[in-house]
Amino acid sequence: MRTVTFLVLEGVDKGRVYKDLPIPVTIGREEGNGLRLNDERVSRFHAKVQVEDGDIILTDLDSTNGTRVNGTAVQIRRLRAGDQVSIGRTMLLFGTMEEIAARRAVAAPANTGGQAQTIRAEELAAAAGRGAAPPPAVPANDRTVGPGGPANWTAFDDDIPPLPQKLTPAQAARLAEILDYLHRGLTTAVENIDANEDGTEVRIGFGEWQTIQAVQMLLARYGRSIADPDPRG
Repeated sequence: MRTVTFLVLEGVDKGRVYKDLPIPVTIGREEGNGLRLNDERVSRFHAKVQVEDGDIILTDLDSTNGTRVNGTAVQIRRLRAGDQVSIGRTMLLFGTMEEIAARRAVAAPANTGGQAQTIRAEELAAAAGRGAAPPPAVPANDRTVGPGGPANWTAFDDDIPPLPQKLTPAQAARLAEILDYLHRGLTTAVENIDANEDGTEVRIGFGEWQTIQAVQMLLARYGRSIADPDPRG
């Protein structure tokens, strides 16, 4: 049985993972939906995800506020790993980290003389069916961020540095406030992305790019202040 995974990037349910949902599955705020959202701007039965000819298809169920994929209003759209689905005030990321990495590896040329390596669709499907990571387009120790980009950055659970434990309530509140502030900056930067027809590339405006750089700068400042705190407090 085919399954799908969604991660809530923005909205009341931010941070929740709806993993391995059997399809077909409906999305909405009413009980009875496989993916139920606590968002008053989401219709009772807002959208449906199903399989047609091997593709994952998202269909808007005549919702009040509509459905967007990668910033574009849609009635029906084929979903691919890494697509962002906006429903009401909620933004969903479609696919597991492994599926998103596989799509990125297929789309991006590997560092082999500029020749793009490809992964056959049946190999990806077989890997997904086994619950295993798909075969990489580049060596496992050379994960690329993009065409010619640096390795060593992923969002796989095994690679994410753990949060500090046993924080005091005040420390936990401060850390949550910082993370939420940075998250809102990135959300503002990517909410108006412009994807090409096949979803392999996205464009952002200069202002949004500046916002991403500002978030990067703030992270660097926070990192420095943690390593070298101001003695004045």
